[in-house]
Amino acid sequence: MDNRKLSLVTDFYELTMSNSYFLKNMHNTIAYFDVFFRQIPDNGGYVICAGLEQIIDYIKDLKFDDEDIAYLKGLNKFSNDFLNYLKNLKFTGDVWAIPEGSVVFPNEPLITIKAPIIEAQILETMILMILNHQSLIATKASRIVAAAKGRPIMEFGARRAHSVDAAVLGARAAIIGGCVGTSCTYTAQKFKTVASGTMAHSFVQSFDSEYEAFKAYAEIYPDDCTLLIDTYDTLNSGIVNAIKVFNDVLLPKGFRPKAVRLDSGDLAYLSKRVRSILDNAGFKDCKICVSNSLDENLIASLLEQGAQIDSFGVGENLITAKSNPVFGGVYKLCALEKEGKIIPKIKISENTNKITNPGFKKVYRFYSKDNGKALADVITLYDETIPDTNYTIFDPNNPWRKKTLMNYTVKPLQEQIFKNGNLIYSTPSLKDISKHRAEELDTLWDEVKRLYNPHRYYIDLSYKLWKSKNDMLKIR
Repeated sequence: MDNRKLSLVTDFYELTMSNSYFLKNMHNTIAYFDVFFRQIPDNGGYVICAGLEQIIDYIKDLKFDDEDIAYLKGLNKFSNDFLNYLKNLKFTGDVWAIPEGSVVFPNEPLITIKAPIIEAQILETMILMILNHQSLIATKASRIVAAAKGRPIMEFGARRAHSVDAAVLGARAAIIGGCVGTSCTYTAQKFKTVASGTMAHSFVQSFDSEYEAFKAYAEIYPDDCTLLIDTYDTLNSGIVNAIKVFNDVLLPKGFRPKAVRLDSGDLAYLSKRVRSILDNAGFKDCKICVSNSLDENLIASLLEQGAQIDSFGVGENLITAKSNPVFGGVYKLCALEKEGKIIPKIKISENTNKITNPGFKKVYRFYSKDNGKALADVITLYDETIPDTNYTIFDPNNPWRKKTLMNYTVKPLQEQIFKNGNLIYSTPSLKDISKHRAEELDTLWDEVKRLYNPHRYYIDLSYKLWKSKNDMLKIR
């Protein structure tokens, strides 16, 4: 997977535009592009950004080999000089990005690219593909983890994923979002996380009886015994045979059962009954794990009903983000350089949500010195600084709505990743990224994190950026 040629995984218009830039002698023009999104999935309160590691790998390996050039030449769409240019292409620009696992909000530049315009343009499809997918899954996982209220979530979606990459990198994103393990063994190996899983119904069916299946598994894994008890009849067969095996196999060897799993039926009702039966049989320490087309809404409902569930395995609704399967990140030109001067560019639309913020920008986050909570984010032009004492924010769409922040600390959210084509950023481990996500969420007020009707976090423009944008709109 890691040695595939991916340079042609690009929308064709990126190549036709690049050919045009080259023939118009614009290929050395320095361009600035922002990557951002406009709407939070599932009407949530925040997004967890993810995918930067794979974006870095793609940019490092960007090149067009002889086979690529021969294919493009055969299309009769591109000049020979342009194809020779592509043959020697290597990324030479700068990249800034918000680290993976960070909490982010609409219209903030998650990634900014400064590079010769062809180099920057060709990155578009892969950057969006990676960022959109992993940020979507990481955010969905975070919502599911929040709904579980401290109970572990395991990612079980590989068999429902849309491709190998969707399974492997989707599982990676789920770990970033707070899942404790994944059923995808390759992800566990590659990213040094926990592989989760025990048995399927086919295992139970393969033996002459449910008891024999449970007995065989307990004999092989006495120190990690989780039994799937709903193959035939959860209450009249599954839990009865599980307890018999616990007594016949595990206890004589000095082991205790780890868990039983439910994968069908009325999970609230069954979990309560199973909990009572286990407790009465002397197995109060035996956990109950459930699966079966779960999502954050069903998990929240189960817990509201008093379900006796200790952990959840979540598959298709997580790995596909089924309730909101498109993240909607975009890649927009925001500035060009001419004679060393940065010239802001804007995209205008009758849909005001699609009007872009022009110029080379930074994004800052304000934190309360009293409790460490995030107060607001402000998008500024690149050369602006934030005062230490007080700062007035305002709603860009309703500028009369203002608030003065005081007693705060502030930090820029982006870090530089590439400088003059050289990687200057150390990629953290998946464990550290997930830890960063947890720390980031701790800075948000509970009202922003709630599943339903969350409070809207402030994302404002600096006055200088707001004025620049509105001046450009008035000119047109």
